[in-house]
Order: sequence, then structure tokens, then C-alpha cells
Amino acid sequence: MPRSYGFVKVDVFTTVAFEGNPLAVFTDAVGLDTATMQQIACELNLSETTFVFPPADPKHAASVRIFTPRSELQFAGHPTLGTAYVVRGDSEADRLVLEEGIGPVPVRVALGTDGAVQFWLTTPPITFGNKIDAAPVEHALGLRPNDIRPDAPPEVAGAGPKFLFVGLRNREAVDRIELLDYRALRAAVPDAPTEVFVFAMLEESDNEDGNTYAVYSRMFAPEIGVSEDPATGSATGPLAAYMIRHGLLPLANGQRMLSEQGTKMGRRSLLHVLVHVNDANESTIEVGGSVVPIARGEMTL
Repeated sequence: MPRSYGFVKVDVFTTVAFEGNPLAVFTDAVGLDTATMQQIACELNLSETTFVFPPADPKHAASVRIFTPRSELQFAGHPTLGTAYVVRGDSEADRLVLEEGIGPVPVRVALGTDGAVQFWLTTPPITFGNKIDAAPVEHALGLRPNDIRPDAPPEVAGAGPKFLFVGLRNREAVDRIELLDYRALRAAVPDAPTEVFVFAMLEESDNEDGNTYAVYSRMFAPEIGVSEDPATGSATGPLAAYMIRHGLLPLANGQRMLSEQGTKMGRRSLLHVLVHVNDANESTIEVGGSVVPIARGEMTL
């Protein structure tokens, strides 16, 4: 017998409708198997679609599975925050936990300086991988020689999903990229991550949320069905860690940063970063942003 599954569509990391990163959240996915969820994500063709199930731990808000058009992810940023927004609903809860493939992900809710509600996830533990020679990366991205900053070499890092971070000299270099030739990159670097994140430091922040550090970013992942991602929350915590590692961002408790992403593709996203440092000089990184509801729908299968 056919059954209907309701979903909510939201835009994440924005306060403006039709900007940010779109997400579809199926609010009660009980009865859907993995193959069907993957088919739905492919049909909707958003960068991610999430499916909500009852949590294993009753103290948690929900269990969540995350799919790109081609594969399932164990953790992702804008799906976490967008799903938290939908699951929270009209309640006034200021904290909730979502169970994801990577494990429990804490989310807190707070007002931003602009008065808009912001959702903040705690980035899972961040690990670093190999540094990669600049030449094949320049070729794969269609960059000019010396577009890559010598103090920001291509390097792998991630908190679950792995990204190749590439620091460029300016915003113009970031915007010159037309596409990622992933086959060329994989031919030169067989173990290159499927997701490539490029950024440039901005000389002056727009001072949103009190940030004095800001970057202009883009992320490409054609191998998982995302030619370009409007906002990549799972990469933004590792980005901050990468910048700290290379002296581009101070390691200080309460340090803030802003990442502007998606602007070139017409979906400007603002991803906020807050760094916490304990007495042992160990850091925890939160990534936050606002969510805008767009539509509700129903799919009958």
C-alpha cells in the first residue's frame, strides 16, 4: 500500500530565502530503506537530504541519516543544523543532540548579534592528513602559477569527511575557478579526497557577529554528485583548524571567524566559527548559522 512521507525544505547558513544551502528534511522516515533514501536524494538533487528516525538514546532529539545525490554521509554541517531547526520546531529548547553516523552531534541554539536565531554544532574531532604538491592541484582547478599561497599549502583535514584545503592569494583567484577536474587530480594524487575546499583571506571583515577574521570560500565535490556546494559546515571547523595550524587564525578562547561561501553560484552563505580553548590549550570548534524555512511537501511511495 502506498505511504506518504512528509518533508520540509529549508535554506541553511542564511537569513534570506533562496540563499544559503538548501536542504530537504524527511521528518518521519520510518519504513524507508537505504536504497529508497538514496533514490529520493538523487530525485531531489540537493547537495544533501536528511531522513529523521527515532533516537537510540531517548535523551537525544533524533537519529539522522544524510544523503548526497550519490552517497550517504556519516556527518555533514548544513544537514545537521537544518535538521536541528526542523526537529526543534516551535519549542524553546536551547540544546539538542542528533545521532549521526559519526556519533552524537551536539547542537546549541542562540541569538546572533543581528537578532536572528542561530544553530551551532560542535565539530567532531579533527584530524590532518597529507600535504599535497601544489602543481597538480593548480592544474585540476585551472589556477595560475603562484595562485596558491606558500603559507597555505594544499593539505588534507577533516572531521569525518576529508577535505583538501587550498589557500589562495585573493578572492579573484577563488572566483576564477570554473570547475574541478577531479580525474586529473586523482591521476596525479591517487589518494586525494573527493572534496576540495578553496579559500582566500579577506582583508576586512564585514564585522558580522563581531568577526575580525573572514574568508571567502568555495567547495567542489563532483565525485559525490555535488559540482559545487553553497555552504559546507563539515569543512568549516576543519578550515579553522587548518588556519590555526598555519598561523592564519589565532588560537584563542572565544576567537571568531566568518566564512562566506556560495556567493559565486548565487547562494551566498555565512558560516560562523567560534573557537573554544581549554587550560590544556586544546581547542573545540563550533560552526553556526541561521535557517530559513522555504516549503513543505509530501512524497508518496
